[in-house]
Amino acid sequence: METDSLLTGASGDYGSSSGTEDRGSPGSRRMSYSVARQSCNVDRAPGDEELYLQQAVVFIEDAIQYRSINHRVDARSLRLYRWYYSRICQWFLGLTIAVLLLLAFVERPSSLSISSDPRFRSPAWQPPCGFTESFEIVCLLIFCLDLAVKSYLIGWEEFRKNKWLIAYTAVIVFSVIDWVLSVSMVCDERLRVRRLLRPFFLLQNSSLMKKTLKCIKRTLPEIASVILLLALHLCLFTMIGMLLFAKNADPKRNGEWELHFKDFSSSLTSLLVLLTTANNPDVMIPAYSLNRAYSLFFVSFSVIGTYCLMNLLTAIIYNQFRGYLLMSVQTSIIRRRLGIRAAFQILCCRGAERAAEEGVAVDVMLNVMSRVQMKSYYRAAITKEAQQYADVGYMEREQFRKIFDELDKDRIKEHPPLPEYNSPVLQTLQNVFSHYYLTILGNAVALANVMSICTILVLNSDKSTADRDNYIMEIINMCFILYYLFEMCLKIFAFGWKGYLSYRNNIFDGFLTILLLLLQITIYIIYKLPYSQWDPSSHGVMSLWEMMRLVNMLIVFRFLRIIPDIKLMALVASTLLDLLKNFRAFAGILMVVFYVFAVIGIWLFEGAIKPPPDMSGLSNSSMENISSNFSMECGTYEQLGYWPNNFDDFGASIMLLYDVMIVNNWQAFMDAYSRYTTEWSKIYFVSWWLTSSVMWVNLFVALILENFIYTWDRSHSCSVTDVERIRYDTSVQLMFREQIKEPTEEELICQLHQHPHLHLHW
Repeated sequence: METDSLLTGASGDYGSSSGTEDRGSPGSRRMSYSVARQSCNVDRAPGDEELYLQQAVVFIEDAIQYRSINHRVDARSLRLYRWYYSRICQWFLGLTIAVLLLLAFVERPSSLSISSDPRFRSPAWQPPCGFTESFEIVCLLIFCLDLAVKSYLIGWEEFRKNKWLIAYTAVIVFSVIDWVLSVSMVCDERLRVRRLLRPFFLLQNSSLMKKTLKCIKRTLPEIASVILLLALHLCLFTMIGMLLFAKNADPKRNGEWELHFKDFSSSLTSLLVLLTTANNPDVMIPAYSLNRAYSLFFVSFSVIGTYCLMNLLTAIIYNQFRGYLLMSVQTSIIRRRLGIRAAFQILCCRGAERAAEEGVAVDVMLNVMSRVQMKSYYRAAITKEAQQYADVGYMEREQFRKIFDELDKDRIKEHPPLPEYNSPVLQTLQNVFSHYYLTILGNAVALANVMSICTILVLNSDKSTADRDNYIMEIINMCFILYYLFEMCLKIFAFGWKGYLSYRNNIFDGFLTILLLLLQITIYIIYKLPYSQWDPSSHGVMSLWEMMRLVNMLIVFRFLRIIPDIKLMALVASTLLDLLKNFRAFAGILMVVFYVFAVIGIWLFEGAIKPPPDMSGLSNSSMENISSNFSMECGTYEQLGYWPNNFDDFGASIMLLYDVMIVNNWQAFMDAYSRYTTEWSKIYFVSWWLTSSVMWVNLFVALILENFIYTWDRSHSCSVTDVERIRYDTSVQLMFREQIKEPTEEELICQLHQHPHLHLHW
């Protein structure tokens, strides 16, 4: 294995402690380090100074991004490493993954049709053989390059220990083999197994996704006992139900038996669906109509199963997952501290002996920070903290570590100062127009605008769009838009351009105001000035109603400007934005599960349900003769008209899985596919329900609550203005920050000693 002898050898014992022998190669460096005395003895070679700085820069960037520092540290590898983790390179790799995943919508069976309903669906465009395969092989070649770069940067020894990279290699090789077989068969194969493996590329590219998946894997055994208890609960009540609702000699009393408890399979399915409340109270009505005492059976089942065991299962899932997530976050924090400690050690041992003995020189630290790729706000904050030690000239280890605590602090946005006016009149107007009451007045006017639109829509709800007279609404909108424009000009006068644009709600408000003004001018140009005898049916590029509808939707959307002015709403909106930014890993896992189940669903059920021809012209009796599987009973797939929900293409499969995840009427899909295929198809739908609705959705909801509580606890004492100024950079690491234990100095030294390419001998 090729290593870089960055810090090698102890005096008189060089080579024996590292297991390798120094041949005196050019550029090699010899050092000895004493923990107690914090000193380094350095024999520097030409060019070492620049290399030390590059290494410190990369280690600090690794710490900021919670990356592992176990990679090569020679000059050429560091340049490749920084290029690989640059924004452009990572964006390109993410785009490649997105293209590969989106191919499922274009490949056969194609989703490129307006409707997924087989009764009205026009033939979808089917790509010729080699079209999607060309995109796919390009993506696979890019992944091969990605694998080669990763493998080179960490070295062969680390590659053999990395299960994800080994799996990455296996998936690429298998995908290429399957691709070759597909092309050789002229794209006529029934199964493309590599489609099932595509989500792996998304998983392996995200460290947080891999941690999340590992946490889920470790959580599964912990919840097995509750799932077993839930299964026993179902089986017990199924047998009791079959005893209570056995077939009676009187046909009039067999309603419950006929519909829900005819055999063990139907009984178990009915109670399983009742566990999700999707068929309540339908499942109990036949028995309840005969004797109200039968309701005790169903109520007992729901109370024990739905309200006790299911919620207990959710609590256990979240509690166990949270525990393992804490362990993963602990690893991330160790990575950050290790990167900072490694940077300190490198900078400590790079300069003159006097500087090395005392710590890191401040001017060297400032030079390093100017090269680090990070957010400008945090660079300025860390640089400011480092400059406090300029008088001393150096920073000790603990001081060096503390300046990076700025990474965990909230960003406070300072608005530009107000423009200065010499005239007393203008100063008075500036004080009036910059007051918070002007914003309150603007919100009241926006509310009045929305209420007026709502009133007119209610009054015209029974009229067609061609019969509506839009004259009154147009006059009202014109007045409100003029006020919005006037309000925007007043705020620009009071705050100045930079001050006005420093508020996010002003940017949102101003953009919609200008857009509304342009639409209003367009309406006047096309339809001339408004008058009460406007012809609503006249058309330009767009009909008058279509343009009015667009204006009204923008006005209603503009009403969202009140969110930043109400603290609780602002916190909720902030939580949602944080979820979009920082919880992509959890949503990514759900997307992976959707993808895998959709592909399997297409394999199992594509074309399984076909509507009879000319349905509208058939009676119920003739329909029954078409297929023994067809049913028009109340609540069935056919009676509810669920034909667009099918597994005939990838897009339709995603929507069907979403409908099942919501669990509203999901029994209709399970019943239909069990009738058209086999009873074993229920296993597929139950597995999807357990995976998506029981485990992942509940876990995602719990994390939303955790995120909101974290944000609320940090801002409960802040005013509305402070909430606007402070940007809470919420992340998974920060959410669990208080429960995380800081690594000790001994642990960090041990980790640095085990670095495969950075040989330290203490």
